Amino acid sequence: MKPAKCVVEIWQWGGASHLEGFDPKPDAGRDYNGGLKAIPTNVPGMEIHEWWPELAKCADLYSVIRSMTHTEFGHETATYLMQTGRLPGGGEVCPAIGAVIAEAKRKDYAGDLPPYVILTRAKGRFSEVGFLGDAAAPLVTGGRPNAPRFTVDGIVPPAGVSAEAAAARFDLLRQLDAWAPADAGNVARAAAFDAAGKEARRIAEGDAAQVFDLSRETEETRLRYGRNEIGQSLLAARRLVEYGVPYVTVNVPGWDSHKRHFETMKRRTADMDRGLAAFLTDLKAKGLLDSTVVWMSGEFGRTPKVGWEAPWNGGRGHFARCFSALVAGGGFKGGCVVGASDETGSLPAKRPVAPQDFLGSIYERAGIDPDGPLANTRGKKMTVLPPQSREGRLREIYA
Repeated sequence: MKPAKCVVEIWQWGGASHLEGFDPKPDAGRDYNGGLKAIPTNVPGMEIHEWWPELAKCADLYSVIRSMTHTEFGHETATYLMQTGRLPGGGEVCPAIGAVIAEAKRKDYAGDLPPYVILTRAKGRFSEVGFLGDAAAPLVTGGRPNAPRFTVDGIVPPAGVSAEAAAARFDLLRQLDAWAPADAGNVARAAAFDAAGKEARRIAEGDAAQVFDLSRETEETRLRYGRNEIGQSLLAARRLVEYGVPYVTVNVPGWDSHKRHFETMKRRTADMDRGLAAFLTDLKAKGLLDSTVVWMSGEFGRTPKVGWEAPWNGGRGHFARCFSALVAGGGFKGGCVVGASDETGSLPAKRPVAPQDFLGSIYERAGIDPDGPLANTRGKKMTVLPPQSREGRLREIYA
């Protein structure tokens, strides 16, 4: 099978609960399941939590891993591990999977947009580009995708401003910029600043900027994804895949539910369920799912036992010993369940999957050897992932 052309990462910033996700425990009792239920999917024998009814209708398009596991309970260290396959330390900040894949695919990518785009805010836990440096930095869009017109950095041009008028304004800005660098170091920095400005203007005035114009979609489509930040970000991600951007991250905060967990999760899952189901079914309908890896996870899960007492009032804490992830497309089979947790979702009962196993599988489906050299301009002799056994990779769900 051909390597996937694009990878879309849906990052559940803060760590989403697996019990209210893809590993429900309807028989575990209220202290674990909050009195909530599981529902069947369109795949016989596969159940997910009742708060994901739209994804239940298209479970044949994705697979779930119910035995993700590691030992880092802090946001920063767990995020670094889930993004790089490495623990912090050793004097190096290694690049995240997005930067590595985008750089590996840059030579075959002909688009004007950068090969790595994040909607709409960076994760912020560490430098995702690591020692690859600024050249590998993603475009972080900012903005409000559910606004009447979503543009990069949220800038909506005044009505009636023509391309000629915009060019005149850029020229006026150049004339007003009378800063004269005094030394060689400043000259170099000024040149880099000017080059970045010219590149931004070229993109903003070109066809690539239209990728972010969601008003080009029908209102029916926008409603199908959900008129909220999650849904419209996923719609923008679909347009970026159609454009050919090699790596797209949809960063979705709001899963760190220490207090009043069930109220928080019910709102978050409603938006994600609708948007992700529309995203996957659209990719399938447009013939793009087979060439696009989609993965969703956070840095860890949530504690299986609910904290009902004050101040938690039905909260769940950080939990890394067992959690879930989702993969779809790009050479992964749909409708499969990998691994299993115990009766309360506290530990893997079979087929534990480490972050390195999970990331290694995504790298392989994207056509990158996880055990091969990590290309960089600093002469670092490193492999894409740290040396490991190939046995843990998710080859049972490779198409």
